[in-house]
Amino acid sequence: MADWKPICFLADIPVLGARRVNRREGYAIAIFRNAEDRVFALLDRCPHKGGPLSQGIVFGDSVACPLHNWTIGLADGCARAPDAGCTQRFTVKLDDSGQVFLDAEELRTRAVDTAAA
Repeated sequence: MADWKPICFLADIPVLGARRVNRREGYAIAIFRNAEDRVFALLDRCPHKGGPLSQGIVFGDSVACPLHNWTIGLADGCARAPDAGCTQRFTVKLDDSGQVFLDAEELRTRAVDTAAA
């Protein structure tokens, strides 16, 4: 069973935008909110050149990287063809009160082998 870490409330994430969550080790996490209030969490690095996905434009279930306009799927973290590559995805939970949680174990262990930006 997951140990959930409270991060923010849905209202703290702009519609069609993101909120950046810094970690002690590794790169930050970007938490995205789409127009249907679905919430997604990805490593805040485009698989192409490491652009900050949290600064990209959210549309549907995707985000456009602000550096080179690659389209990254929010559900899987993967670039859409013809581009290729994926960024790390994180499990996110939204409760009935609108609070957003991330899996604490994933925060401690995923994508921490790279130096923080």
